[in-house]
Amino acid sequence: MLKITGISKTFNKGTINEKLALDELSITINDGDFITVIGGNGAGKSTLLNAICGTIAVESGSIELDGKDITHLKEAKRAKYLGRVFQDPMMGTCADMSVEENLALAVRRGKTRSLKWGMPKKDREVYVEELAKLNLGLEERLSNKVGLLSGGQRQAITLLMATLNRPELLLLDEHTAALDPKTAEKVLALTEQIVEGSGITTLMITHNMQDAITYGNRLIMMNAGKVIYDVSGEEKKNLTVKSLLEKFEEIAPSVVASDKMVLSAGTKTEDAQEPQDQETAE
Repeated sequence: MLKITGISKTFNKGTINEKLALDELSITINDGDFITVIGGNGAGKSTLLNAICGTIAVESGSIELDGKDITHLKEAKRAKYLGRVFQDPMMGTCADMSVEENLALAVRRGKTRSLKWGMPKKDREVYVEELAKLNLGLEERLSNKVGLLSGGQRQAITLLMATLNRPELLLLDEHTAALDPKTAEKVLALTEQIVEGSGITTLMITHNMQDAITYGNRLIMMNAGKVIYDVSGEEKKNLTVKSLLEKFEEIAPSVVASDKMVLSAGTKTEDAQEPQDQETAE
């Protein structure tokens, strides 16, 4: 589904703040993979997602999505193939529009727009059906402005908006980092339900080791713009927080030493309110 070959990106080139964010990174992602991506601050995780989305241009290498070379395709053109959920629940929705209006925008992403007025009854029925699956009572609040909802509710709607048209690739950029632990756990459960139910190929960035182990069929560890550990199948299933931390210490001891507060070795969601991942390169 996604083939990345030797991509590189350097920020602030030629200055004292020069930072190599992606270092000839290569990775192949198979159709239906649910991959968790873990690494310390500045590892290149969000830069990787931005490169896939076209938010930043890579300096070398290529990116192919389902056989299509999208390396130089503009961000707006890539949008119809991709779904993305950000750390900030405020970023994925329009606060002054209703729940159903936000969903209507998501359904029309990448499609030809028209001047037709109104909300088709069949569309509203779909929204009610999909919202009901979230078990948050949002199917009864279609006309409510999204800005009046809680952060967890907004993130759940954002997740639904990103997957309504079943994108070729779903990108989750620390999408539970700004939520309280209980809400984060609910959103992660919804994520698993939607991703596995639809078979959407997914990349999920997380700082939480337990989440990285619990969710998905494959785990990738990044450091200094490279993939330094890639595990799947039975090997991933047998991972524990302790063994993953030991792997970090073995491959990148400096990361563990400097990012103890970021690389959580705790339970599923106890670090959901820790500082958000901000790539130092950016």
